[in-house]
Amino acid sequence: MWITPEEVLMANALWVSERANPYFILQRRKGHGRGGGITGLLVGTLDVVLDSSARVAPYRILHQTGESQIFWNIACGSSRKEITEHWEWLETNLLQTLSIFDNDDDITTFVKGKIQGIIAEENKSGKPQEDEDPGKFREAELKMRKLFGMPEEEKLVNYYPCSYWKGRVPRQGWIYLSVNHLCFYSFLLGKEVSLVVQWTDVTQLDKNATLVFPESVRVSTRDTEHFFSMFLNINETFKLMEQLANIAMRQLLDNESFAADRSLPKPCKTLKNVSALKRDLDARAKNERYRALFRLTQDERLDGHTDCTLWTPFAKMHVVGQMFVSNNYICFASREEDLCQLIIPLREVTIVEKADSSSVLPSPLSISTKNKMTFLFANLKDRDFLVHITHFHICHCFQENPSPSTPPSLPPSPPVLGLGEMPQNQHYSPSLPTAKKGLLQIYQQDVPEELGPKVTREKMKEESWNIHFFEFGRGVCMYRTSKTRELVLNGIPESLRGELWLLFSGAQNEMATHPGYYGSLVEQAMGKCTLATEEIERDLHRSMPEHHAFQNEMGIAALRRVLTAISYRNPSIGYCQAMNIVTSVLLLYCTEEEAFWLLVALCERMLPDYYNTRVVGALVDQGVFEELTRECLPLLYEHMQDLGVISTISLSWFLTLFLSVMPFDSAVVLVDCFFYEGIKVIFQVALAVLHANMDQLLSCSDEGEAMTILGRYLDNVVNKQTVSPPIPHLHALLTSGNNPPPEIDVFELIKASYEKFGSLRADVIEQMRFKQRLKVIQSLEDTAKRSVVRAIMTESAFTIEELEELYVLFKSSSAAERHDPSLPYLEQYRIDCGQFVQLFSALAPWSCGLHTNTLSSRLFRLLDQNKDSLINFKEFVTGLSGMYHGDMTEKLKLLYKLHLPPGMFTVIETLLTRPWKECNSVKEKPKDYKYYLRMWAKEKEPKKESIKDLPRMNQEQFIEMCKTLYNMFSEDPMEQELYHGIATVASLLLHIGEVGKKFTNNGSKKTEAQLPSAVDALQPEREDSSGEGGSGQSLVSKALAEAQLETPPPTAAGSDEEAKDDTSVSSYSVVSAGSLQCEDIADDTVLIGCMSGDAVDRRRGSAPDADWSITFEQVLASFLTETSLVDYFEKKHDIQSKMTACKSLRAVERQTSTSSDHDFSLNTH
Repeated sequence: MWITPEEVLMANALWVSERANPYFILQRRKGHGRGGGITGLLVGTLDVVLDSSARVAPYRILHQTGESQIFWNIACGSSRKEITEHWEWLETNLLQTLSIFDNDDDITTFVKGKIQGIIAEENKSGKPQEDEDPGKFREAELKMRKLFGMPEEEKLVNYYPCSYWKGRVPRQGWIYLSVNHLCFYSFLLGKEVSLVVQWTDVTQLDKNATLVFPESVRVSTRDTEHFFSMFLNINETFKLMEQLANIAMRQLLDNESFAADRSLPKPCKTLKNVSALKRDLDARAKNERYRALFRLTQDERLDGHTDCTLWTPFAKMHVVGQMFVSNNYICFASREEDLCQLIIPLREVTIVEKADSSSVLPSPLSISTKNKMTFLFANLKDRDFLVHITHFHICHCFQENPSPSTPPSLPPSPPVLGLGEMPQNQHYSPSLPTAKKGLLQIYQQDVPEELGPKVTREKMKEESWNIHFFEFGRGVCMYRTSKTRELVLNGIPESLRGELWLLFSGAQNEMATHPGYYGSLVEQAMGKCTLATEEIERDLHRSMPEHHAFQNEMGIAALRRVLTAISYRNPSIGYCQAMNIVTSVLLLYCTEEEAFWLLVALCERMLPDYYNTRVVGALVDQGVFEELTRECLPLLYEHMQDLGVISTISLSWFLTLFLSVMPFDSAVVLVDCFFYEGIKVIFQVALAVLHANMDQLLSCSDEGEAMTILGRYLDNVVNKQTVSPPIPHLHALLTSGNNPPPEIDVFELIKASYEKFGSLRADVIEQMRFKQRLKVIQSLEDTAKRSVVRAIMTESAFTIEELEELYVLFKSSSAAERHDPSLPYLEQYRIDCGQFVQLFSALAPWSCGLHTNTLSSRLFRLLDQNKDSLINFKEFVTGLSGMYHGDMTEKLKLLYKLHLPPGMFTVIETLLTRPWKECNSVKEKPKDYKYYLRMWAKEKEPKKESIKDLPRMNQEQFIEMCKTLYNMFSEDPMEQELYHGIATVASLLLHIGEVGKKFTNNGSKKTEAQLPSAVDALQPEREDSSGEGGSGQSLVSKALAEAQLETPPPTAAGSDEEAKDDTSVSSYSVVSAGSLQCEDIADDTVLIGCMSGDAVDRRRGSAPDADWSITFEQVLASFLTETSLVDYFEKKHDIQSKMTACKSLRAVERQTSTSSDHDFSLNTH
């Protein structure tokens, strides 16, 4: 490739000149290619360790003039062919022109300008400059692809020098981090070390420092551990590793959401030697931290942040912190934690103006909102640009007013209602009582007289919050300070609970920007019958049945609408148990729409991946809780692990936020804290509960006793300040004994949790979540593998170990975008025809040369029983098992069926010669649960197919089977004996078919004699049997001759295969024009009965006999007469060697998943 001209002072150091002319020199790196000796070893070592500027390209072209000692490097190449093309271009286009110049400086200036012009032209016509970095990074990407066999689609993110510990010896080299792989290469004094690890195989990623491995990074997979150390910047490297591994895990967890999150902000500035992907990943990390800090939605993109000060009128001082600007918000966070936080939605902003600058208040900026609040920022570095970008976003905000009927993220609309159907808005209306008030207000009962002091305390709480609103503001623009946190921990008044939950969770912003969304969603979702709706109906009456608000149809109907709407919004999640308990509590304090948006905030942001089919988020936090217990309560942790209690208790605690294990009035106080503090408060309280019961738990001897102790403790956590009538707690009724333990005030429990475990930080929890997510998702993948293997092991003769290895190969072949974790285990990974052909070619014992692709396509159609153009692992193993472990009858039966419909269906074979995506372009409709129930029931039905059930084979299909057999035998050591055997069997079967045809014809003639004369006139004339027999034998001879020609040298694989397929379609098509739908027939498909007269005349002499046919019993009996054929089909094959060879081939080819096509760049706003 052409490179920007660089000075080279020592042209011959470590290089050998191969060509030269008066202006240019073509050089080869010493030690590259043949020979090299000790020089080659030393140069290879220097290239790895010293990171020389030419360490990637083994060839280069230098420009020189006259007697000058300065050379200019203008081109480099990874192969001789590439560099020769550049050399020939220079000789053809520049040599004659350069001879005209008199001055050497003019020649050099001209050459440099020409090369720079070529590079600029390439960048203009090719990819944008931002997507392809110049210099060393580009060279490193080329080297990575060359060293590890990576395709062009695999993008390098960054590379670092480091040491890889192989045993106790560190090998200095380079670590390459790409989108899908971690690669390492070292070459020291002739010893080469190469390592490739897929991110999807990583189970643990740690940064640690030990005596053996000082400040190292440990990368663990299922099979081994790898240690890397001696990084120049270990923190940066480890952070990037975490991001790439996390992206891979997210794709395994939820491929649909991963596909929707393929965009990141473009960098506005190109940095030398830094990957564009690396910058985009840095931007991604900043976006995630920004959204988590201020509880913003997933589509919020950070434009930038800057240091500044904010005037706080309540404290009469300027607070130092950072301002963040994104497409919909301006946010502020103080440098000192909890001192001040501010969120200003741009939809609320009325004025943004520059105030007068002074020495006391430099570069001030004033922002006014609709609720008459004014915020004064100062010490802004680039105030003018900030004003400009803010005005731009405000204008953009007002232009994008979402329509109430079709909000941006609304699922597809259902068909328009026809005449006679129910009118719209039949399920939800703003006039419903639950659309205006929470259920507690609707079903408010008179407060008993004995609760008078509690009512007074409740009013005092309300007054405290009103004072806070007066000082700090009310609504989304409220100043959030340590005072706010203190008020939350002391309990939120019931009258303000719904409003403050919306504010602290960020749900208020989403509800304000999506007016009418909930009502429209309810109308679309209600009335549809899905697995989610059936589960919802089953759980409706189990949701707080002890509360009077859910003992009537109003509360139940509101709960049904909210749960159905959330399941319709997230069809991949649907409905998960525990959602009903949380939602019923939300409905007590909020309207339906508010409860819906709070549930969205919970499911999508605050408790990510909690409420899905595999409760991955809860399992991740269970692992985090175990780790925290080990750190904070080590003695108790060891004992609890022996009992297996932690994993049992934590799942119910986290999924329902203690609502299912504590009295309602107490648990709702924890929910207050959760909406303000996030998940960290749940961890704190859980640790405090264990700490309070430590002595009793340490004396427990079994799991049941420990569960009883914790259950009784939580049942007696009371809220002594509540003004609501007491609600019986079902769990307490079941677990309380004769002497219940003393009551524990929930506020004292929260206070103790902050005193003992308040040092927990949200960023530390996120770091621990990442580590646990790797373990959980890999564990779920292993569970899926074991479940699939266990489901099919009784139906296959393969061993468990062989099935597990086959599953890994099958999974790695499956396209990433087709992976769907929500489906049953057997259906999560499926492959299309192209992927099946590759696997079949590598693993099948029947090698047919160029005929292998045709045979594998037929097997694919035979296995694809539901005709969705995809097969699962069970179907795949079924095909292989017959070949490896079936007896001769089973193998011949499979071969026989491959040459009958749907296996031999030549029109589809024609379609398969096109790109597979065309054949599979119709988007697969999502299947409901009834489909899988039917499929499961069908699988359970006993299937006994005898050889008598197989249909008869006609002459065309028989000829194709002979061709297949000839190709199968072409690479066998007993080739000649097998050819002789198949020729004998083919001749015998032809005679059997002719004899059978005579009986058929005689029988038909007797029947015809009894038919009317009109029918007799329509009967076709028959040829004599001897002529037909000769024609049949000549057809077989011709087919075998063609098959022999189909075993060509390996160089013309593609073209010969295409020619063979075309011949097969045109000569032996068994499809009539009337048997296909019009849309199934390609324009260039030739069908019998639709050919031109000349074509019919040419083929009349070789047309197969339509009346000739044989049965499978006749085929089997004929094969049994030849010993060579019996030995061939009775021979056992070893799949282990095939799988080993397939894995080795994958290691060389580096088949990447389609996520390498993942474009991390976003459209600029």
